[in-house]
Amino acid sequence: MSEHPEHPERPGRGAYSEKDVLREVTELEGKSATAARLFDIRRIIGGLFVIYGVIVTIAGLTDDDAAIDKAEGVNINLWTGLGMLLLGLFFLAWLKLRPIAPPPDVVVEDDSTQ
Repeated sequence: MSEHPEHPERPGRGAYSEKDVLREVTELEGKSATAARLFDIRRIIGGLFVIYGVIVTIAGLTDDDAAIDKAEGVNINLWTGLGMLLLGLFFLAWLKLRPIAPPPDVVVEDDSTQ
C-alpha cells in the first residue's frame, strides 16, 4: 500500500498537496463555527426560560384566590414567571450583544493560475 492513499472523490491522484489539506481544514472550521453559533447554550437557555416564563406567568394571571392563599398571599406563579421571562430575555440579549466571533478567513492561493 502507498503512503498516501487515493482520495475516493479524486481518482488518479496519489497524495494530497498542502493547498488541498488547508482548504479542507478551512471548510471544516467554517462548518464547526456555524454549528457552534447554531447550538450556542445561551440561545437554548434563553429560549427555554422565555417559553416557560410565559407559561408560568399566564398560570399566575389565571390563579384563583385559593392558590394565592395557599402561598400565603403571594402570587408565586406570577412572580416566578416574570423572573423566568426576564432571565430568558437577558440570555437572548446577551447572545445578541456578544455573538460568537466568526473564525478568521484564510486565503488559499491557487497555483493553477501561474
